[in-house]
Amino acid sequence: MGKRTRSQRRGSSPKNRVASHRFPAANSLPRVSEQMAEVVDLVHSPAHTAPLAKIRFEDGSVAHMGAPDGISVGQKLAFSEKVSLRPGNVTMLNKIPEGTPVCNVEARPGDGGKFARSGGNSAFVDTRMGDKVRVRLPSGRLKDLPSSCRATIGVLAGHGRTEKPIMKAGAAHKRAKARGKLYPTVSGVAMNPVDHPHGGGNHQAVHGPNSVPRTAPPGQKVGHIAPSRTGRGRSKKE
Repeated sequence: MGKRTRSQRRGSSPKNRVASHRFPAANSLPRVSEQMAEVVDLVHSPAHTAPLAKIRFEDGSVAHMGAPDGISVGQKLAFSEKVSLRPGNVTMLNKIPEGTPVCNVEARPGDGGKFARSGGNSAFVDTRMGDKVRVRLPSGRLKDLPSSCRATIGVLAGHGRTEKPIMKAGAAHKRAKARGKLYPTVSGVAMNPVDHPHGGGNHQAVHGPNSVPRTAPPGQKVGHIAPSRTGRGRSKKE
């Protein structure tokens, strides 16, 4: 009988949980409307690639959101339908002019933001089409979103973080540990048969099916998980 796989071992040990102090707050747009907020602090979060802005609303409530480039402590932010094109203001996509860079874009109204949330990233409002707004994501993909989804105006801070090379393995280890990731990562085909379903053999290759069903248990769910198709695509002969 072989060992339990790495994912099974990590799931059962509390030492693999990330320390709570590494997550000072969640990066999410507050569910408020027609209010003004003041930036009271810029918080460093090891688990995020951009700083978080701690904001206080007029009613005294406090929230955190991803800080766009250019905001400062003491700045006033607007959460309403009609706002100026100033970094940090939050409004609906159908109120933002075309070509405006935005970040922390919601996929569904009120979900707090799902797109363009990494440091230095931004999406662009491409086209407004009635109850839909076409947004160009950082990957270049165009996505049609409900016009009532909100977004933060501006480019998310933290750009340039990938320009400095990781000179030592210790830096990569600490970066991964802050996010609860495993470092270093070893491919399954480089392991022994007892350690991984892809291990063993005279060559580093997956001998056998490389696809598993969606309902596979943890540890068996390796490789292509519930793929729609596998193999080389073949063109139809005319």
